[in-house]
Amino acid sequence: MRKLKLSVLVIALFLMFGFNANAQDANTILKNMDDVMYSPKDMTGKTKIILIDKAGKEKTREADIIQKGTDKRIFRFTAPSSQAGIAVLSLPNDVMYLYMPAFGKERRISSSVKSQNFAGTDFSYDDMESKPNSEKYTPKLLETEEGAYVLELTPISKKSSYSKVIMKVHKTHFYPISAEFYDKGNRKIKEGISVYKKIGNYWNAQEMSMTNLKKNHTTRMIMSDVKYDTGLTDDDFTVRKLKQ
Repeated sequence: MRKLKLSVLVIALFLMFGFNANAQDANTILKNMDDVMYSPKDMTGKTKIILIDKAGKEKTREADIIQKGTDKRIFRFTAPSSQAGIAVLSLPNDVMYLYMPAFGKERRISSSVKSQNFAGTDFSYDDMESKPNSEKYTPKLLETEEGAYVLELTPISKKSSYSKVIMKVHKTHFYPISAEFYDKGNRKIKEGISVYKKIGNYWNAQEMSMTNLKKNHTTRMIMSDVKYDTGLTDDDFTVRKLKQ
């Protein structure tokens, strides 16, 4: 009986420490990914947006993007003329603003509408937010594949439209490779793929695509003219700048 109790204790300790090690590994992986994605002091670039419908028909848009640190970003359409000037400002503490030139004023985006698609793309306002993943999700390491870690990310905020995100992270360089997004009914609703390229000292998301599985509609974002550490300041990320 004593040996049995000792065996049960050993198994319990093994499971407990094994679980804690797994949780720590998952947190470390996600933190490493954030460090890669937000390692520059700031970034500027141009984005070509290609919208592809279920018939394969394409529409093209263009945008400028600027970012500072982990929590400040402006994404602004520059073409076509019908979209030019539409912009989103992402700030700390989950603050986001949308500017529509046709109305001439900004509108703060509430948490309840962050699940909506941004300007006809397959990226939601939540997807466009500048915020470290380690602050948005609780991670769990599902498995280790050849060349990638597979994480299950559970949203910390109850207001998120996702129940979970299954993400593959590059095993060596820690940038995101792909992501599957699930709704509250645990149905897979979107798939995302990223292609990263190193520019100088930093890994850059050269191309990102998001596919809405229900609508069979895809958005591709292709980055160009990327520049890092140009000296952007907090004054570049204000509502006044958003409206310019």
